Order: sequence, then C-alpha cells, then structure tokens
Amino acid sequence: MREPGVAKLTGMDGVPEPHNGWTFLTNHARVLAVIADDQNARIRDIAAHCRLTERAVQKIIVDLEQDGYLSHTREGRGNTYRIDPSKVLRHPAEAGLGLTVASLLSLLAQDEAHRSGSVGQPGQRPVNA
Repeated sequence: MREPGVAKLTGMDGVPEPHNGWTFLTNHARVLAVIADDQNARIRDIAAHCRLTERAVQKIIVDLEQDGYLSHTREGRGNTYRIDPSKVLRHPAEAGLGLTVASLLSLLAQDEAHRSGSVGQPGQRPVNA
C-alpha cells in the first residue's frame, strides 16, 4: 500500500518508483528545497522531483504559506515563490537552537554539491532574501 500523496510513477518516463519506508527529510523539506533551487518551479515539476502527487504538493505549499515560510506572486500563468530564509524551523528541538530555513537549505545544498561533484562555495543554494 502506498503512502498517501506519494505518486505511483512508472519506469516508462524515466522516473524511478517512490521510496517505501521512512526517510530523514519530510515532504515539506523536499518541496521547499526544490523551490529554493527554482523559484518559478511548476507544481507538476515539484511533484515529479519529490515523487509526490500534484495535490500533495499543493497542500504542502498551502501549509508553508500559512505558516509564513513561503509566499508567492502570480506571474502570467505561473507563480514565483519567495522563501523567508530567516524563519525558524518548527520542531522544538531545532527552534530552541534558532535553526532557520536558510541553515536547512544551506545544509541540503552542501550535500547536493558533494553528491554531484560540483565545485563551489558550500551553502550557495539561492534563497530569496
């Protein structure tokens, strides 16, 4: 049985099956990281990248906007998203340390650069300040 909101993707389109089991990152963190990489990302593209349904991504974006982590403006037929990098993470363990969205995205950017072999400054993920 699939986890709610996780898309069943076939190998026909080159996208691997979704991961079954627990992971270290929440779907909210995944969606935020994709938006940090492309502030004009379409919901369809975010969903494919995160291996979620478009509806699940829409709900996550609403959650992030309601709590002030994300905002958007309509640009033609699409949206441009803006992340508030100074927002403190929600969980009491991180909030008590003052960890912010910027620190989370920086950590994820360092990992991505390491995995892809990219050369550059750690933490250079574009965050709309």
